[in-house]
This record gives sequence, structure tokens and C-alpha cells, in this order.
Amino acid sequence: MRQSTSQGRAEATTRADEELLASLGYKQEFQRAFSGLETFGIAFSIIGLLPSIASVLFYSIPNGGPAAMVWGWLVASIFILFVGMSMGELASAAPTSGGLYFWTHSLSSPRWRNLLAWIVGYANTVGSIASIASIDWGCAVQVMAAASIGSNDENFTATAGQTFAVYVCIVLSHAVICCLGTQVLARLQTVYVGLNVLLCLAVIIALPAATPSEFRNSASFALGNFTNLNGWPNGFAFILSFLAPLWTICSFDSSVHISEEASNAAVVVPWAIVGAIGIAGILGWAINVSLAFCMGTDLTTIIDSPQPMAQIFLNSFGQKGCLALWAFIVICQYMMGSSMVLAASRQSYAFARDGALPFSRWLYRMNGFTKTPVNTVWFCCVFAILLGLLAFAGTSAINAVFSLSVVALYIAYSIPISARFLGQNDFKPGPFNLGVFSGPIALTAVLWMAFMGFVFLFPSTPHPNTAGMNYTVVVLFGTLFLSLVWYYFPKYGGVHWFTGPIRTITEEPEDGTDSESASVIAPDKKQTAKASALDV
Repeated sequence: MRQSTSQGRAEATTRADEELLASLGYKQEFQRAFSGLETFGIAFSIIGLLPSIASVLFYSIPNGGPAAMVWGWLVASIFILFVGMSMGELASAAPTSGGLYFWTHSLSSPRWRNLLAWIVGYANTVGSIASIASIDWGCAVQVMAAASIGSNDENFTATAGQTFAVYVCIVLSHAVICCLGTQVLARLQTVYVGLNVLLCLAVIIALPAATPSEFRNSASFALGNFTNLNGWPNGFAFILSFLAPLWTICSFDSSVHISEEASNAAVVVPWAIVGAIGIAGILGWAINVSLAFCMGTDLTTIIDSPQPMAQIFLNSFGQKGCLALWAFIVICQYMMGSSMVLAASRQSYAFARDGALPFSRWLYRMNGFTKTPVNTVWFCCVFAILLGLLAFAGTSAINAVFSLSVVALYIAYSIPISARFLGQNDFKPGPFNLGVFSGPIALTAVLWMAFMGFVFLFPSTPHPNTAGMNYTVVVLFGTLFLSLVWYYFPKYGGVHWFTGPIRTITEEPEDGTDSESASVIAPDKKQTAKASALDV
């Protein structure tokens, strides 16, 4: 009896999800295989606390040291939570894989909606692919750090070519994993959550216990020492240290991009976003406090090592203990990458479904065997590999990918949140609703993202040379410039045919025609012209 009741509730939830999606104009194409925990899991696993903090310690240590790690994390986490709550309201009202650009088009004024949706779609695509690149590059660096720790003399230093080769192998393996069926990918998220939480707790507890006395710091040093190694004024250096928490607690729009695969999406997606940010903020702060107390006072040696966190663990646990713990960090970082590829491929699929990407007809295909968008998986991974080529331009160039992922996504996040209040729309909140606090929280979130997006365009040190420049400006705005060139291109540009989200389902016809056969809209003249232009 209980089983039949549970099955009945599940079927009712699925029908409600499909009806809500149909009201947004889309037919159900994915399998609804993600539970609430698994929807939370994809956002939390992409955040991947400990491996993420390991990847970006090179931002916080030289820009304030322990004080920046501890208090910078705390300050940034609060503002990031505001961003997540504002996004959660939009996700609850319209849970679709297109998410950000769909909301932008729905909420913006008619004069600007097509252009703004186009910009948000490309910023989201670039940001998602940059997130793949930054996560997997961090994983490759961690693998080579393990090789350095495990070498006999501990003096092995990987070349850019060696690290890039490992990076390519990681990205390609993620492409293979994310071509699997939806149910397999959903079940993996639970495993990812469990390993991430256990790893965080292990470090928070074990690191202070294992650290020798010579590397233990006093409370005044751990919580109050400010060390500026990069040369910017102290206040600005402290702000630059925010990139560590901002990059770590980012890409939480991943839960939005699997909305069409989540059960009870209008409820679980916003709570997945807010829950992932909240838990990550608390656990991440505890990890940074633990590191600050156990990193020693020689910050220059730590930052000059191949991997700062690996050096801290080596000092505390010794070679064997460090390698054992580091192996789990690499595994969790690897899991982050696969989840990011999954989310990015869904966003690209949705954007191609509406005809906005080059070769959209090819990208908008569901594999008949796995029932997943295999083509967009490979599309995202190939472009992530191309971004990895920045490694050959120098350390600063490849590190710009970390800034790129934050700035591009913040552009994509801020526009739909702003459009809700500035555009001509009749926004109807979903189950997740902030009430009278919606406006103040949204304003704070947008101002925060605008400020930090500007800050992260600066180089890591003042008066940089060519190799030390911040290439975020070149890659991000170069891509967005090209997208605008294509949009306004004479005759074939998007301005002539892009009309925003394309309905793939209609209401049941009044003449009694079979509704299933009439559900897919045949392309009109604009859509025909669009298909011709995209497949050139």
C-alpha cells in the first residue's frame, strides 16, 4: 500500500513538473531522475569546498594572508548568499534548463529582451565553459603536485606541457562520463556530496591534531595577521582575496540547468541553490580557520610551492599522510569537473534549442540511447580544452580563467535579477519567495556582482608585464564582442531572426487534432531562416 501511495505521489509530481514546463513553452525531453538531494548535490559538488579552496589559495594568501582567508571568506559568503536567494526566486517561478537567459527574455522590456537574452546566454555559456576549464586545470595542477610530493627529492616541477596533457585527459574523461544516462549521473551526485562533506570534516578535525608545534599559529596571527605580497594597497588587496570564496562558491546555477531533470523542480531547485551556498559558506569558513592556525608563518615558501595547500598538508601530515589525503582531494576535484560538464552541457543544449548557438541544429539533439545531449557535452569539453591553451602564455594567463568564470557568470546572474525589477513584466513568484525582502536583497546582490566583476579585471600585481596581465578582459569581452558582431551581422545576424525562447509545445488544438502530433511547433519563416544561418 505504501509503495503504491509513494508511486502515486511521484507520478503526480512528475505530471505537475511537466505541466509547469509546458506552461513555459517546452515539452518534456529529459528524464526526471534527480531527487531533491541530488539536485542539491550537483551545486554542492561543483562548489567542492576543500579542492576548490586548494585551487585558489594562491589568491588569498598573497592578498592578506590568514586575515584574508578567514574574514574575507566570511564577508564574501554573506553577499554570495544574497545572489543565490535572488536567483532562487527566479528558479522557483520558472524552472527550465535555459534558466538565466529565459528569465531575462521573459522579464525584460520588449525593446531590449532579445539582445539581453542573447548577451546573457553567451555570458552563461562562456562562464560555464570557463568553469570547466578552471576546475579541471586545478585538478591537473593537483595531480602534478602529488607527483612532486611523491618524488624522491620532492623537487619535481611539472612543465606547462605536462600539466596541459593531464588536463586534456581529465576533460576528455569527463566528456565520456557525462554522456551516460541521466539516472547514472543523478546517483553519482549523492556519492559526491558524501565524499565532499567527509573530506571537509576530516581536514577540520585532523589538521589541527596532526600539525607539529612549529607550524601551529597563535590566534592573533591566524585571525589578525595581514600579509600583502602582491603590492596593491592593503584595502584593495583584501578585496582581491575575495576571488577565492567567489570562485569556490560559484556556478550554483548548475541546479537551474538540470531543472528539467529534477523532480518537484520549483521547490527543490531554489532550496538546492540556497542550501549549497549556506553549507559551503559555513564549512568553508571552518576549513580556512583550520588552515590559518596550521599553516605556519612562512607564507612566502607556501605561495612559492607548486600547490600551496599541498605544502601545508606536507608540513602537517608528512609525505605519506599528505599523499593519502591529497588523493581524496584530487578525486573530489575530479568529481567537481564532471558535475560542471553536466551542468554546462544542459545550459548549452537549452541555448541551442532556442537556436542561438552556432550549429544549433546539430547541438540540439538528444542521444537516442542515453537520452542525454551528447553533442553539447563534447561541444563544451572541446572549447574548455581550447581555453586550457592559455597555459602556454604563462601562469597569469591560465589563472585568468578563474577570474573569467566568475565575471562571466556574474554578468549572466545580474541581468535577469535586475530585469525582474526594471523590466516590463508581471512576475509571479513561485513557492520560494522572499516577500518584501526581494527588492533589497536583489539590489545588494546586483551591486555586489557589478563591483566584484570590475575588481576582477585587474591584474594580480600593479604594473604587470605582458606575462602578468589579467587576460580576463581579452577572453571574456572578446567573446562577447564576437557574439554581438554575429547578432548585428547584416542579413544573417541574430537581430534578423533571434526572438528568444522558442516554444516546443502548444496548447491542445480546439479542432480535435491529436495533441501529441500537434505539440511541436513547425518553424515559421524566421525559424527557417535561422536554421539556414546556423548550419552554414
